[in-house]
Amino acid sequence: MTFDEYQQAAARTMNASLTDDERLLDAAAGIAEEAGEVLAHVRKHLYQGKALDREKLAEELGDVLWCVAGVATSAGLSLHAIAARNGAKLSQRWPGGFMPDRPHPELEVD
Repeated sequence: MTFDEYQQAAARTMNASLTDDERLLDAAAGIAEEAGEVLAHVRKHLYQGKALDREKLAEELGDVLWCVAGVATSAGLSLHAIAARNGAKLSQRWPGGFMPDRPHPELEVD
């Protein structure tokens, strides 16, 4: 499934009774809410000794993705274009891949 196909599928499940601005806010707030659920699974795994439940983690990440698609759709943006733009930014920022011993390029002082 491509980003565009996913975005179209997700858009079919957005609440059509809301205004465009309400859908935008609902999806944006959902990102924070669902990201918190992702964090809860990881935190419980790392700090409470619980096994990482990859199925539940994948479900929560899917919810985050749905919300990101909802924000993009509500704002008239394409997930494909967003991903391509971010990929280009990362390639420019870290051309050889991330290197932990190298300062963040935007924080380097000339």
